[in-house]
Amino acid sequence: MKVLVYGASTNPSRYAYIATELLLQHKHDVSLVGIKKGEVLGLIIQQDQPLLKDIDTVTLYVGPANQDGLFEYLQAISPRRVIFNPGTENPDLEKELEQVGIQIEEACTLVLLHTGQF
Repeated sequence: MKVLVYGASTNPSRYAYIATELLLQHKHDVSLVGIKKGEVLGLIIQQDQPLLKDIDTVTLYVGPANQDGLFEYLQAISPRRVIFNPGTENPDLEKELEQVGIQIEEACTLVLLHTGQF
């Protein structure tokens, strides 16, 4: 499954980094998008909302204050679902995504992976 970690970080103590590590351990094809250049476990953090193809799941690690333009980006890459991790919940964005057929889930990616529900 192709997964986009949106809000990727090079800091090993950040949840986005830990999620990237777990996704790779679970053999997912991972892409990273973040605001700072860098590399995580051999993957380059891309910037400026690249138009990625065949993304199944986007897992969000940016709060609502940093979600401007995110609806248009998510609509353009058309994932099957978007996971709103704790602290990223945004009812308005969630409603917009549902209206265009993108499944939303308020959940913790780390918990989903650890419990086999991802």
